[in-house]
Amino acid sequence: MSAQPLAMHQVDYEGFEIHVSATPTGEGANGYTYTAYVCHPGANPAKPGQTVAYHANGDETWRSEQDATEEAVHVGRSIIDGTHPDLSVLSLVTHGF
Repeated sequence: MSAQPLAMHQVDYEGFEIHVSATPTGEGANGYTYTAYVCHPGANPAKPGQTVAYHANGDETWRSEQDATEEAVHVGRSIIDGTHPDLSVLSLVTHGF
């Protein structure tokens, strides 16, 4: 049985939105992980090409929902700033929505 996501958090940053959902890692585990995406305000995350999705790598976990959310926001800011090594908002900027 998979863990249920907690509340979705949204942070506005440099004209983009960062949406984060922290999730307990599972039964008996004391930790949290996250899934998240970056988009323009008003974008529809169900439509292809309107978000840049990302998640925690492998077995990374954090001690609390807040810690996992803060890490996801940090990663989202690096994507928007263009300092993330693998992800970029370039497709959102060039194609819009």
